[in-house]
Amino acid sequence: MPKYLFIQRSKPGTTQQKPQQPSPEQMQEMYAAFNAWKEKFKDNIVDMGGKLKAGGKVVSESGATDGPFVESKEVVGGYMLVSADSIEQAIAVAKESPGVISPGSSVEIREIQEVPGS
Repeated sequence: MPKYLFIQRSKPGTTQQKPQQPSPEQMQEMYAAFNAWKEKFKDNIVDMGGKLKAGGKVVSESGATDGPFVESKEVVGGYMLVSADSIEQAIAVAKESPGVISPGSSVEIREIQEVPGS
């Protein structure tokens, strides 16, 4: 079954600003929605991935520099590996993901090319 990389993206300023702390009831609702989604698609989720820390390095033949860069139009916030029979099924998994609920957020889907003989 093909595997897909889900890349969680957001527009700078939408999730990077210090958000107002949700109430305990709101947190409980968010966790319930996330756990329901995770349970529904447990057969598709290969690796839950994780949230990425701010900063990092960009490596090229000339060396390593600080990155990602502030002028970017989007911030990559996390990743996940999902298996699906088709890109359409991967899209269905992503559409129901709690990661696309927030304004300015999206999930990029990239099929992982299988290496022959591995």
